[in-house]
Amino acid sequence: MYSNKENVNILTSLLTAHGIHHAVVCPGSRNAPIVHNLNECPDIQCYPVTDERSAAFYALGMTQALKEPVVVCVTSGSALLNLAPAVAEAYYQHRPLVVISADRPPQWIDQQDGQTLPQSDAFGRFVRKAVTLPEPHNEEEHWYCNRLVNEALIIKHAPVHINVPISEPLFAFATSELPKERKIDFIPADISNITLTHVCRMFMQAKRPMLIAGQPMNALMDEAVKAVHDDESFVPDFVLYTGGCIVSKRLKHFLRKAKETWVVNRDGEVTDTFMNLTHVIQGDGETVADLIRFNLEEQPHPFVQKWEALIADIRQKMDADTLPFSQAAAVKHFEQQLSSLLLPPSSFLPPPIVHYANSTAIRLANTYARHPVYCNRGVNGIEGSLSTAAGFSLAASSSLVFCVIGDLSFFYDQNALWNQNLKGNLRILLLNNGKGGIFDTLPGLEQSPAREPLVAAQHHTSAEGICMQNAVGYRKAADMQQMQQGIDWLLTADSERPLLLEILLS
Repeated sequence: MYSNKENVNILTSLLTAHGIHHAVVCPGSRNAPIVHNLNECPDIQCYPVTDERSAAFYALGMTQALKEPVVVCVTSGSALLNLAPAVAEAYYQHRPLVVISADRPPQWIDQQDGQTLPQSDAFGRFVRKAVTLPEPHNEEEHWYCNRLVNEALIIKHAPVHINVPISEPLFAFATSELPKERKIDFIPADISNITLTHVCRMFMQAKRPMLIAGQPMNALMDEAVKAVHDDESFVPDFVLYTGGCIVSKRLKHFLRKAKETWVVNRDGEVTDTFMNLTHVIQGDGETVADLIRFNLEEQPHPFVQKWEALIADIRQKMDADTLPFSQAAAVKHFEQQLSSLLLPPSSFLPPPIVHYANSTAIRLANTYARHPVYCNRGVNGIEGSLSTAAGFSLAASSSLVFCVIGDLSFFYDQNALWNQNLKGNLRILLLNNGKGGIFDTLPGLEQSPAREPLVAAQHHTSAEGICMQNAVGYRKAADMQQMQQGIDWLLTADSERPLLLEILLS
């Protein structure tokens, strides 16, 4: 049986009509009718997460894994505001996060009634569409409610917000079936065969073409640009950019030397990252990149081969380097051991997925990773990195999902482990040097007495207790041998629960 609230039933019916099958739900009374419906609906699987900020990043990770919209549902009041970091991240990653918030009736907003605040436009420009549903009392209001839900759900490549005022009584569940609702379809502009051919021809005919992809990211470009330095023969004259944020400032500055850039993205947005944009093409960047790679296999390009040779040389030198016990040594060993799981891919098991947290972790990935990695580089916050990987692990339950994370990011997001749905496919490599190590690299900051205690948030915290209370398998490593043994354990151990290896560096 479903809720007696008509707007909730219209919403639930259209969620299934638009192919939404997963919802992360948070506790609350005002959103209970929505959560009840989602749980009753046979086409939707619910995942409970108590911490709203963490829940939204869980849903973000699931969108990454599934490549389809995922709901995050919260109750009224400040609960909604806790979603803002993940919504902003989803906006810049172009991920279809569907925020559903229960609300109080509008007449009670700003009247000092409990859990009421103006929710309708809580996220501003960080959502592509925000709608507030009426509580229908006639056919026209029913049509209006239907139209608003459709307007939000036809957007497939950006976060949207559906706000649902619900008046009391809340807990009546006597509706036997959902209404049959009109579904509105949207067919976006996409790249035609003629356009694809033209883009590919422009790339292959350029003297110095370069294909640049954003998230999920491939590494080593930063080191390659560092090696190139001022050699103008490596500067491209034609850049094909398929969008997504780039970690390396060095790479971005280097690409600003290029003559022109063509960008491909799903929304046709003007993203002039390299300050030399000449063409914007609406379409699927992955499709374009795949076609370019296919053509390069058939007809190798000298400039591309020149870059590939440089990267191969850098890779060989890095592999030969002997590092002391450090964060870099841990990531290098992890990536080297991981390669045995990645190449050749198993015919029975999907390849492992690797998420890197922001700051030092993703910069080490830029140096040592040899495969695409995920990282929340939309707005580059440290919050939610672990929750995103955890959400990904729920949606990709047949894959091992690794999260390489620093200590501040981990402890900030420790509630990601407070979740009954997590399984043994989530593996965490925690690099704990007792502070935000990235601040040691900022010239001039060493002159401030505030650097260690305040800016870098120096601490003496361990993850062992957190793992114990959340039934997470735990090991620690304080030297090279323990680190290598621990990484082998992290990669190969059988477990029904998540595993965490803490590298203690302070």
